[in-house]
Amino acid sequence: MSDPHSPLRLNVGFVVAQSAGFSRDFPFDIPQINIPPDLHLNNLVGEIKVTRTPQGILLQAALQAFTELECVRCLTNIQQALNINITELYAFSQRYVTDSGLLMPETGVIDLNPVLREYAVLEIPISPLCKPDCKGLCPICGNNLNEGTCSHEDDSGDPRLASLKSLLDN
Repeated sequence: MSDPHSPLRLNVGFVVAQSAGFSRDFPFDIPQINIPPDLHLNNLVGEIKVTRTPQGILLQAALQAFTELECVRCLTNIQQALNINITELYAFSQRYVTDSGLLMPETGVIDLNPVLREYAVLEIPISPLCKPDCKGLCPICGNNLNEGTCSHEDDSGDPRLASLKSLLDN
């Protein structure tokens, strides 16, 4: 169970008591939040709209956040922007459950931690780059080529493979 005082726990019980079509907006501006086990978001901002429908509570979110990642070419730490758009239905009964399997809790409190984690992880790029033209690391000395060039000579390769290299030259 997550922290009951977490800013990602929304009490929407009052929305359940309203007629279909009633909605409420929840603005978010959280400087830093950790979502177990390993997701750390900075500057989580945006808005979540909760709407009462005949089938359940429709949650729609448009959030932006940053997370720290490592550039796959030069290994420097970068702040990666994430645009997180969520649309989920918390069904009142098993009859209306969608593919995500979310049911409206009897307490009227929705824990957004697992949903936000799932959508945020989907937004993280597989190969994050510090910049599109990142030069990476020198394969010989390991220096970051974005910070300067190397002054050593190009490595001629493994001498045991020299006979194979002569085949390429022919």
